[in-house]
Amino acid sequence: MASSISSKHGFLAFKSSLYNCHKKILPYVICIQRPTEVKCLRASTNSSTEPQHNEKYCIDMVRTRDYDGFLCSLLLPEAARRSSLALRAFNVELAQVKDSVSQKTIGLMRMEFWKTAVEEIYRGNPPKQPVSAELWKAVRKHSLTKRWLLRIITEREKDMEDRAYRNLQELESYAENTQSSLLYLLLESLGVKDVHADHAASHIGKAHGIVTCLRATPYNSRRRKVYLPMDICMLHGASQEDFIRGSQEQSVRDVVYDIASQAHIHLQHARSFSKNVPAAATPAFLLTVVLEDYLQRVRKVDFDVFHPSLQKRNPLLPLQLYLRSWKNKY
Repeated sequence: MASSISSKHGFLAFKSSLYNCHKKILPYVICIQRPTEVKCLRASTNSSTEPQHNEKYCIDMVRTRDYDGFLCSLLLPEAARRSSLALRAFNVELAQVKDSVSQKTIGLMRMEFWKTAVEEIYRGNPPKQPVSAELWKAVRKHSLTKRWLLRIITEREKDMEDRAYRNLQELESYAENTQSSLLYLLLESLGVKDVHADHAASHIGKAHGIVTCLRATPYNSRRRKVYLPMDICMLHGASQEDFIRGSQEQSVRDVVYDIASQAHIHLQHARSFSKNVPAAATPAFLLTVVLEDYLQRVRKVDFDVFHPSLQKRNPLLPLQLYLRSWKNKY
């Protein structure tokens, strides 16, 4: 009984933290909506308010574009929380380039900007851009490894080709270079340097990339784009047009089943290291709750990736994340 009361109070504290974080960025959101106030804000901005603005910018970006990552960041130790939000904002900046540009050339120019920005950050001279400024603080505070940041950019740059993955291994490679690299950086922000934690991070990152590809399928299909591995689609006789039409044929479900099963295997592999992973590393792996939740829900609808229930957020997710955090397990 005592432990349940403690859990309840802890979750209330988590809810309070979430509320306060939303409250913290509210003035910034209002300023976006009122141009006249933006002028006043710019006129009154000085060196003391700029860091707060940068932090709010990253909070707002992650909360809006990576809500799952936002919730996970709130549950990190305070010393790593701000750095986590900076890293996730950096990841969001890169991830949204592909969908936000009309020409590949413009996208490549943005990637080049971020390559230069990372180099400048490590020279101690970050560009005057909110995410860059926050990333510089994170790098300086935790001595983050530059190659992981550059690897994320390079892989996102390759993804500008805008084509389907040829096979599952290609999707896994993309996930390793993006999502796993982000997890390596989060581990560093937690002060963890451990080979078992790195192995777990590698598998969780691959699972995350695979699940993200599945979750984005309805959105991409509406834009007449399909990125699912071609070898699995060919194996089951499912065409790109089947996915564009939102088909519920068994062949389409079989493709989703095979891909989802591979994500599940990676989660199992990650958990096989759990006994050897330092306790300090587990907060970086809270995203396993989100991945597990999606895989369970897609199984319940018999692997119909277009089912309406999969397009809705699980309202119990914050509680599930908190409980897993409280148990210090992934």
